[in-house]
Amino acid sequence: MKKALVSRTIVAVFAALWFILSSQAQLTALGTAEDEDEKSDELVIYAYDSFVSEWGPGPQVVEKFEQRYGIPVRLESVGDAGQVLQKAILEKDSPRADLIIGVDNNLLARAKREGVLRPYKSPGLENVPAELVFDPEGYISPYDYGYFAIIYDSQKIDDPPASLEELTDQRFEDQLILMDPRTSTPGLGFLMWTIAVYGDDFPSYWKRLEPSVLTISEGWDSGYGLFTNGEAAMVLSYTTSPAYHVEYEESQRYRVALFEEGHYLQIEGMGILEHAANPEAAEKFIDFSLTEEFQAVIPLTNWMYPVLPELELPDSYEYAPKPGKSLSFPGEKIAENRDRWIDQWLSTVTR
Repeated sequence: MKKALVSRTIVAVFAALWFILSSQAQLTALGTAEDEDEKSDELVIYAYDSFVSEWGPGPQVVEKFEQRYGIPVRLESVGDAGQVLQKAILEKDSPRADLIIGVDNNLLARAKREGVLRPYKSPGLENVPAELVFDPEGYISPYDYGYFAIIYDSQKIDDPPASLEELTDQRFEDQLILMDPRTSTPGLGFLMWTIAVYGDDFPSYWKRLEPSVLTISEGWDSGYGLFTNGEAAMVLSYTTSPAYHVEYEESQRYRVALFEEGHYLQIEGMGILEHAANPEAAEKFIDFSLTEEFQAVIPLTNWMYPVLPELELPDSYEYAPKPGKSLSFPGEKIAENRDRWIDQWLSTVTR
């Protein structure tokens, strides 16, 4: 009798344990399903630091998008634009994001080669000038553009350089802050600029430029911060940068050094990741980026030119001169030579 009672007790215990474990499994499965449903409703975007920052366009355009479409957005900062693409490459097979922002005309070829993007041609591209649609296949859609430039502090420099070559003058020793082309789109843009002017002889130019360079920062944010903190008299940035200081600081202290050989063009874009969990929402965001509501935010937050030409620019853009000559490379040429060019640059600056 006691043996039978013990047996029934054991059976009852196992039954109770089975019930508890089954219930927990069901709750876990239900919670996972709910998490997946929640995730599928959320648009996840990777972007560069200045886009995501409180003074950048990110917070404003995300709020407008959420109000219009009712789709929640999670905007994540991932360093500079080069780091945004690198993170997308590392997560290629199982991406955490749906959309990446900041891939420009210099990074496009690498993004295509790595197979991280899927094409999407927004109807809004019809309103964008053809010369700014730098990817006809639609893997990347443009949202703004600008020109790289050397910005100088007029309180420290009376006679700014008028060319890349003059930038190597002895009077500018330790006065220039640049960015790394491996991690920074301005850094890559400046490298492309020197190649556009000097061709295969660009390593020799970098040797001559070395005494002028105080430091090479990882990204634009840190480099420009060093400049405005007074660490150097010149920095690589954009022709639009002085407009910021006029608009918010009422200062004309920082100015553009216009170069006679022209300035390198950057067109920034966004693209949908190949294995995005929420591609439909990403398509809507690209559509939204080509509306006046989005584009009007760009000049006073991202400090670039909007791709919709009919938009009126702020008065401060009178201090954002467009260069007389625009320089750029076809995407195919960048794709064929980018790695070799960066290796040559690295060998030169680390020698």
